[in-house]
Amino acid sequence: MDYENILISTSANIATLTINRPSKLNALNRATIAELHQAFGQLDKDPEVKVIIITGSGEKAFVAGADISEFAHFSVEEGQNLAANGQEQLFDFVENLGTPVIAAVNGFALGGGLELAMSCHFRVASDNARMGLPEVSLGVIPGYGGTQRLPQLVGKGLAMEMMMTAGMINAEKALNSGLVNYVVSQEELLPFCEKIAGKITNNSSVAIAKAIEAVNAGFKDGVDGYNAEIEAFGYCFGTEDFKEGTTAFLEKRKAEFPGK
Repeated sequence: MDYENILISTSANIATLTINRPSKLNALNRATIAELHQAFGQLDKDPEVKVIIITGSGEKAFVAGADISEFAHFSVEEGQNLAANGQEQLFDFVENLGTPVIAAVNGFALGGGLELAMSCHFRVASDNARMGLPEVSLGVIPGYGGTQRLPQLVGKGLAMEMMMTAGMINAEKALNSGLVNYVVSQEELLPFCEKIAGKITNNSSVAIAKAIEAVNAGFKDGVDGYNAEIEAFGYCFGTEDFKEGTTAFLEKRKAEFPGK
């Protein structure tokens, strides 16, 4: 399928999804969010795709934010709908995707861009990356999950400071605060992410999807994460991947897991 705002390439069970609006610093407009929803859904259903890497085109930005021109004149109700629809269509959708998603953060990840990176399962940044939630400088707050995910990742104090000052942090600060897992040069960013993704592809996609589900359960109100883990653990015992993994271990050979 052809997309207007994104590019997809696939190799060795790894799909790379590139937001391709470099003249707009890859800003998220409604069309791009809709395309990303469709692309993530398509890749998640593809049995050959075991990991998804998302990045931005060009060297300046992962995603520099939302497209402000689209909502500058919205009413209260329109603003609420914008946030609700965006969260459902993309940000919560990515967080709960059964296929692991790695954010390769090149350059600016601001506002909706940082929110997209935070909805991914983990993040790797280039050394020129700058991250922030500057929404209060526009008289609004993060609306795509930023007020919830940033404190989970970096702690309440730093999250409050970042949101209140509307300032950016550099890659080193992001690494030290737990916002990203690694910092590498811009040239190394995609190869490094592909190397990690390659390690992931060796393992059971079924078990990984259940691990994502169980981890996410622990961050949801009213959900017992430990109980979710017990159920997911038990589920794995009924899968072909479990039979293959345990048999391979006992036979002292490398497991050959099928697709999803």
